[in-house]
Amino acid sequence: MKNHRRSPGGKARKGQDRTRQATSVETNEAGVSRPLMAHAVQVLGAVLSFEHPADAVLSRYFRENREIGHRDRAFIAESVYGVVRRLRWLRRLAGEAATPRALLLAWLARGEGWPMRQFESIASATEREWLSSLKAQTLDEASLAERADLPDWLAERLAARFGEEGLVALAHSLNRPAPLDLRANLLKTDRDALLAALIASGHPAEACRSSTQGVRLAGKPALQKHPLFLDGSFEVQDEGSQLLALLLQPRRGELVVDFCAGAGGKTLQLGAMMRSTGRLYAFDVSERRLAKLKPRLARSGLSNVHPVLIAHERDAKVKKLSGKADRVLVDAPCSGLGTLRRNPDLKWRQSPEAVAEMQLKQAAILESAARLVKPGGRLVYATCSLLPEENDFVVDAFLATHPEFEQLDASAILAKQGIALACGERLELMPQQHETDGFFAAVLARRTDEAKAQDGAQALEEVGAADETIAAEEVAAAEVTR
Repeated sequence: MKNHRRSPGGKARKGQDRTRQATSVETNEAGVSRPLMAHAVQVLGAVLSFEHPADAVLSRYFRENREIGHRDRAFIAESVYGVVRRLRWLRRLAGEAATPRALLLAWLARGEGWPMRQFESIASATEREWLSSLKAQTLDEASLAERADLPDWLAERLAARFGEEGLVALAHSLNRPAPLDLRANLLKTDRDALLAALIASGHPAEACRSSTQGVRLAGKPALQKHPLFLDGSFEVQDEGSQLLALLLQPRRGELVVDFCAGAGGKTLQLGAMMRSTGRLYAFDVSERRLAKLKPRLARSGLSNVHPVLIAHERDAKVKKLSGKADRVLVDAPCSGLGTLRRNPDLKWRQSPEAVAEMQLKQAAILESAARLVKPGGRLVYATCSLLPEENDFVVDAFLATHPEFEQLDASAILAKQGIALACGERLELMPQQHETDGFFAAVLARRTDEAKAQDGAQALEEVGAADETIAAEEVAAAEVTR
């Protein structure tokens, strides 16, 4: 076999990685060396503890080991995620007590389909003998949860909803990596212009199937230094997530609240749809997440966004906008089980108890957010969960106790915008059907009550007063923390 040697201590060729060793490092045909395997095994071991999110573990490891180059980082990340996605299958092959290294080798041999010659420079003779038998191994009939690579409790709940065949199809799509979707910043460009510019710069792409603002790339190139990213012409955002803003339909000059803004991806989309007019509040309980919004906001060119840190959903800053909002988006915190293509560790880190606690939190958030909606206003409740406990159950319970709200037809709202999506009255996106993350959304409208409707001028005056009060409280809080 012809092995490849590279000398990472010297100047690397384009596309190769630099390391700190002065001596040459032997690699196989895939460019993988023993030191790189050691890095991957170490990261995998930390991820499999499931104490922290996998993406956080990877980010921290790469920050602490900056000598690892781009290509090697890709190998580590893709291998770790591959093992986590197919963990039950791999443990059936390698044994329930298999070490992280054994699981990684099994993934490369069976999941990636490496031929035996690829292991000659990175595995011992004993390991290669074991891998040879592993490649020929056949498994006994698996349980439904094992076939789906899901924990038993989750497979049981999803099978009750989708049936056995439906669950297997869903699981197969969730066990594939997600594509890379971008959203055009309508304040600076449009989808067609962005698509043309990306293709011209050597990045094959196509228009997203449903979102009129979305572009899907053919691969996963690094775009952090792309001129169109630096000037704010696009943001990375899953197509399904983009549809939530299209359901809310914010208009110029309105008062809009993104109740659980996080790092602000949907906030920026809403602001661009409002053409940077009106007021757009970005509420969140995490100062760290709101801090991530600041550089994105600067790139976007928006001037109508007001990030507000709140302590909880009943914060006084929230109450000051009671009955004044034209539109409210509640992208509620959830189990995230619709995002397993991107975050496969979530299926191992979640539990029935955590989902039950989340359901209570979601109901409380929806209750508080609904108070902000003025008569005739609209609220969109959304999650990236696949479980009805976090979706239909929450909305049904809310509507049963709030006759002042009515449900609007999500598919009809999208159809009026030229989006033909057979999603039903409530939006339900599935990766195997729509090629997006799993999303749920219900569109609610507050009934118009003329007797309670506020005079327009008075309402505008009250909004301005509330704006000044919130701003003053933010300044006061900043002074205290200095």
